[in-house]
Amino acid sequence: MIKACIFDLDGTVADTLTTIAYFANEALKKFGFPAIETEKYKILVGNGAKVLVRRMFETVGAPEEMYDEVLSYYVSTYDQKFMYLTTAFDGIIDMLQGMKAKGIKTAIVSNKPDSTTCKISEELFGDLIDLCRGGREGVPLKPDPQAVVKTMDALHVSPEECLYVGDTGTDMKTGKNAGIYTIGVTWGFRGEQELRDTGADVIVYSPAEILAIATGGESRE
Repeated sequence: MIKACIFDLDGTVADTLTTIAYFANEALKKFGFPAIETEKYKILVGNGAKVLVRRMFETVGAPEEMYDEVLSYYVSTYDQKFMYLTTAFDGIIDMLQGMKAKGIKTAIVSNKPDSTTCKISEELFGDLIDLCRGGREGVPLKPDPQAVVKTMDALHVSPEECLYVGDTGTDMKTGKNAGIYTIGVTWGFRGEQELRDTGADVIVYSPAEILAIATGGESRE
């Protein structure tokens, strides 16, 4: 019986691609570097702000000595206007409401900085999310499973009682590393093949399918 469902944030429940691209490009332009096409951020994101800025630097050829300044500017400006251009994907609210009605606990675990992650969650989903965790000092980022394991402990559920849902290979590896049945969503940042190649137990094409799996209306085989 499924008692909890843990979600990634960006590209899974929240449509944040244009938001990330906007603040990342503002940081690049602030320090005299060219902007990167929004679609390219689908490949650059997924491993936290520090890695994102590293990949941005590699893309535009920025010098290492500027890294800390650009990273700080990106994180702080994003956190100040965290909802700019951000929305929930279609069907996510209905899916979360369905889980709440069935007594299934919900959580978000993201590599995005903790403050920004939890403010976005609160703004978009309110009490439909029971627990929110973003990137924090002392806790390794995904695909290390530690944050997800700590979340299961806080929700008082075992891996067998939990689902993990994400949109990237990093997410699929995270779920597998935590020993959880792992669902890959097709509306996010990466393609279906990456999800399959990195261990997705099932691929879904709508949020309603996640609810069906969680409530036993669709096979987990």
